[in-house]
Amino acid sequence: MLTQALFRALDRKAIWLIGIFLAVAILVPMANLLIPPGQFGHVPTYLVSLLGKYLSYAILALALDLVWGYCGILSLGHGAFFALGGYAMGMYLMRQIGSRGVYGNPVLPDFMVFLNWRDLPWYWLGFDNFWFAMAMVLFVPGLLAFLFGFFAFRSRVTGVYLSIMTQAMTFALLLAFFRNDMGFGGNNGLTDFKDILGGPIQAQTTRAALFAATAIALALSVLVCSGIVNSKLGKVMIAVRDAESRTRFLGYRVEYVKLFAFTVSAIMAGIAGALYVPQVGIINPGEFDPANSIEIVIWTALGGRGTLVGPIIGAIVVNLGKSWFTTTLPELWLFALGALFVCSTLFLPKGIVGLWHQVFGRRQKPIGAAPTQSSDIEKGEDAASLSGNPQPKPAE
Repeated sequence: MLTQALFRALDRKAIWLIGIFLAVAILVPMANLLIPPGQFGHVPTYLVSLLGKYLSYAILALALDLVWGYCGILSLGHGAFFALGGYAMGMYLMRQIGSRGVYGNPVLPDFMVFLNWRDLPWYWLGFDNFWFAMAMVLFVPGLLAFLFGFFAFRSRVTGVYLSIMTQAMTFALLLAFFRNDMGFGGNNGLTDFKDILGGPIQAQTTRAALFAATAIALALSVLVCSGIVNSKLGKVMIAVRDAESRTRFLGYRVEYVKLFAFTVSAIMAGIAGALYVPQVGIINPGEFDPANSIEIVIWTALGGRGTLVGPIIGAIVVNLGKSWFTTTLPELWLFALGALFVCSTLFLPKGIVGLWHQVFGRRQKPIGAAPTQSSDIEKGEDAASLSGNPQPKPAE
């Protein structure tokens, strides 16, 4: 029943996106594994991992868009959920090293042996099992988002104050994970991974499988987000974003709507982090840096928030530019990023997707797009229609 309702809620754009990413999940690994190097169409293994990293960033941007573009919650702490999911995956990968570490300890990771730890901490127990690690990838970011959102939304903290609180949260986690006595590798983090699910993590087939898993996860993320935003709940989220007080007066529990969107978004960010770590090969406290969360906002704003395709485009485009800049002109990257944010704010308020609609004359407004002066809300056809009993218009 739930699956049928989800598919009924899909729009045509979401179906196209899902089809594209499922095709990419098949074609890119085939081009890497079946076409010999040097021949036309071959995708090098390093490029497969790089593209997989971009797709994990796309999942992260889509997660932020769910709460910012559709619910009006500007989170500057989504990098924390991404990093927590990455650490959960990193802990599993560290447990798979076993006695092949530098110190040959079959239980303790090398950094714990170096710091004279005697026993494995209790919060590392169970991470030798893949299923347990994946459960923690979902549970830990989701629990943190639920607790944070419960108290914040219940207290009706909104706007810039909520953004500052999310930024403070990720900065506090940054300071905590930098400490060696936390048991997460301190400044160096977790690295030197060997295996995943019994296969060498550096093997060509493993890299191709990780890319395929990331592309499939992105397709599923689009499926879930489209199902949410095109449902009645999605309409309530948009009403909360555009007229929170009026939606509350209609009888909706606004804090519960926000809490649901925030928790689902955090779980998606955790999944993105878990897919990111084995393809990059390291996770350290730098992923908690508030600057990373601000970058996610830039990806979403540039692509076009309030759409499904916009954040994905923004994440891929910005990170392609970052790879080029950090290779050729590394000292100019931060200036370019700042200029990109300013230009997108001044000249592309609706992002790349909004520009596409303007250039090609598409008058159909993206789902969840910000209202204009002649919007339905201004005309009186506001969130009251969500209850199924819209207010009658006055007689002319």
